[in-house]
Amino acid sequence: MSNESTRTAIVTGAMQQKFTRRDMLNSASGLVAATAMGGLINYDAVASEELPGHAQEKRTHNQAFAPIDHVLRQAAESNTVAGVVALGATEKGVVYEGAFGNADVNAGSKISADTVFWLLSMSKAITAAACMQLIEQGKLQLDQPASQILPELKSPQVLEGFDSGGQPKLRSAKRPITVRHLLTHTSGFTYSVWSEGLTRYEKVTGMPDIAYSRNGAFTAPLEFDPGDRWQYGIGMDWAGKLVEAISDQSLEVYFRENIFAPLGMSNTGFLMSSAQRRRVATMYNRQSDGSLKPAPFEMAQRPEFFSGGGGLFGTPRDYVRFLQMLLRGGTFGGARILKPETVASMYQNHIGDLQVVEMKTAQPAYSNSFDEFPGMVHKWGLSFDINTQPGSYGRSAGSVSWAGLLNCYFWLDPVKRVTGTIFTQTLPFYDPSIVRLYGEFERGLYRGLDRA
Repeated sequence: MSNESTRTAIVTGAMQQKFTRRDMLNSASGLVAATAMGGLINYDAVASEELPGHAQEKRTHNQAFAPIDHVLRQAAESNTVAGVVALGATEKGVVYEGAFGNADVNAGSKISADTVFWLLSMSKAITAAACMQLIEQGKLQLDQPASQILPELKSPQVLEGFDSGGQPKLRSAKRPITVRHLLTHTSGFTYSVWSEGLTRYEKVTGMPDIAYSRNGAFTAPLEFDPGDRWQYGIGMDWAGKLVEAISDQSLEVYFRENIFAPLGMSNTGFLMSSAQRRRVATMYNRQSDGSLKPAPFEMAQRPEFFSGGGGLFGTPRDYVRFLQMLLRGGTFGGARILKPETVASMYQNHIGDLQVVEMKTAQPAYSNSFDEFPGMVHKWGLSFDINTQPGSYGRSAGSVSWAGLLNCYFWLDPVKRVTGTIFTQTLPFYDPSIVRLYGEFERGLYRGLDRA
């Protein structure tokens, strides 16, 4: 049986091989109507030096953000989403929190900012922060060959196509892969979800997709020479391997000791407790008629490697703490995670004259084609998308952003000092209805801040 028919899901991380792709997309009981949660919960800004998780957060119903409540509630009541959580913050603290709908429609469990979500590619920003800690310590350099730390990267091969017999044609790469290449998606590594070539390579060779958290996925070839162009790929999984090799710790331990514990992110990690599993939001597949159908989804809990590119789970409240740390120049709750100049460098263009381009889907069941800023030149930092012009909904030029495959999104605006994030658990990625909802949330946050 081929990889295509046995894969549980293609995600930018890993999951258990419990269900076939057909099972995941087509099996599950019918969806019942989502019920809007009474989630009109807004924060006054939390005192900037209080330790998150220990502070008593003062909550009010701030009418300046009522338009956000309206659009999120409407999305849940109309079954655009089963459930949605959104949070917004300034450098002073969280200013908006809203949660509407259900974590599991059939069970009737309400969604909240403490519901557990699969972060998938929103893991990448955390892996990038870990790498930047090591760079600050002088243990890693952006332009050093990654093979100096990971010898398996010493002789990368480039996939040039397939011969008349359907077998891959490979050649040696023209230059070494650097740490910067891995952090900026310019290494040549790709994802099969957005690559016809790698999808075919997996079928022909039997190589496991990175989604399975099996080390065999690291035998993937490059699709172009390092530094030649930008294409989204598994570079951040290799970056996670760098962190482990340098620190002599697993990512699970390194992240917990150096990022999660200092920030009070007690509900984020790779390995989930039984209590956390009971709080996981159900994943839903968008059907052709626009309805939503529940499907099983879980990242591998006995993985061969921890996926720095997409293996984390977390809660919205946890993730907004991480975002506030970046917004405030590397400090939050009294903990210094990164230096201000390090965070500033993460917001800068690190791909030179190269451009971020549309990610054209090769597997529509998992992702629509994706261009966060159509018609705009956009760049890549460490490790975010950078819009070079003002966004349509309020963010400044020079803001950074990214997303997770199950339609979770975030942005950081270092000019207006604003960050926001929105969480769902829905496939395929870049769902048009959820993207519009994300835009309306962003617009409402900036307008609310102007009125507040």
